Amino acid sequence: MEVKTFKDGGAHVPHYKSFTEDKPITRMDAPEEVIIPLSQHLGAPNEPLVKVGDKVEVGQKIGEVDEFISAPVHASISGTVTAIEPRPAYTGGEIMSIVIKNDGGPQEFVSKEKRDPDKMTIEELREAIRDAGIVGMGGAAFPTHANISVKKPVEYLVLNGAECEPFLTCDHRQMLERPYELVEGARILMRTIESKKCRIGIEENKPDAIAAVAEKARGYDGIEVVPLAVKYPQGNKDQLIEATTGKYSIRGVRSADVGCLVRNVGTTIACYDAVVHGKPSMERVVTVSGPTVPRCGNYIIKIGTKIGHVLKECGVDDLDGYKVVLGGPMTGMAVSDLESGVVKGTTGILVLPPDMVREEVAYSSCVRCGKCVDHCPMLLYPNQLSIYAEAEMYDELMEWDVMDCMECGICSYICPAQRPIVHLIRMVKPTIRKMQRAAAGK
Repeated sequence: MEVKTFKDGGAHVPHYKSFTEDKPITRMDAPEEVIIPLSQHLGAPNEPLVKVGDKVEVGQKIGEVDEFISAPVHASISGTVTAIEPRPAYTGGEIMSIVIKNDGGPQEFVSKEKRDPDKMTIEELREAIRDAGIVGMGGAAFPTHANISVKKPVEYLVLNGAECEPFLTCDHRQMLERPYELVEGARILMRTIESKKCRIGIEENKPDAIAAVAEKARGYDGIEVVPLAVKYPQGNKDQLIEATTGKYSIRGVRSADVGCLVRNVGTTIACYDAVVHGKPSMERVVTVSGPTVPRCGNYIIKIGTKIGHVLKECGVDDLDGYKVVLGGPMTGMAVSDLESGVVKGTTGILVLPPDMVREEVAYSSCVRCGKCVDHCPMLLYPNQLSIYAEAEMYDELMEWDVMDCMECGICSYICPAQRPIVHLIRMVKPTIRKMQRAAAGK
């Protein structure tokens, strides 16, 4: 099979996948307590459906809101609701959360029925995915039912199996261990968007996953595996569409409007589980890794499990000088409060030693080397955007298309002046969004 890739920008970054790529998925025991944020997605936060003192069961819906761009949350363990209050969150602040104490009983989700997707209407498929609270599990966390609610047929379903972030292997292992569910999940999503073609992009450093998925896809009309070159950010939506279909996204236009809809492979498997088994999004596969982590691995972890609990279970007891990162090292977020927990979009928990972490040093002015421009996959000028961001020049930022930045982190990674370019860009985006809503009269 021919290896494909995107044309503009990108970079080759170290993989660091050897710690966990050969580790089969294992289940981590349910903790004594989970803290489930009422907002784990883009869109409106949920309202609690339970109160303190209520008994809840695994998989029970405990939070929901009547808004289209939102996703309900479910109990990940059976137990008693002990608090509904703001708690430390993955965002660094606090989020209204539901706290559940484990009752010591069985903590596995048991499917009450097995449904046949072929006997369900498109609307029934979308509603099953919405009711299960499925969101983008690659980190974006956009509600999947909203993503697949298209007004006209979409030519291509594109599945992201690139997993181009260093360290992360949770998608790799799911492709290896659940290829049938992935292909069947793809078929379900193809029906919801009335697509006849599916392209599953997998980087060529995962030959076993390419072989496993290609074998399962054989005989399915329109579903093909596309081997991809190992280049970051191969898994970003625009770059993935270009590499797998030859189409190009248009700035400011939904990918569905150019004939493509992109979903993560883990999300696709979760959609299969939701439609066929009625399983809600109440646990996920997380890569726990780092050079000194005693028990690195790919674990099924209950949503709401504290980061500190996960690290303890993996043998980590000393974090002096280390940095804990949720997600991958390029786009993830460093956390200091280990009371925050695993959410639907948590792909990884990394423990990085001092020699792998860039110190927070005073950075210099842009040296105009142009490296960030050369490597930007979105064909932006990150150097200029960072200068405008420092000066809070919002009109100029909008003129230079700052909102098109996908925050892949290449600019910061490649900058010889150690400028925190992507951080500066992230800081101004909320203000610009407010300005845009005000201009639109919303």
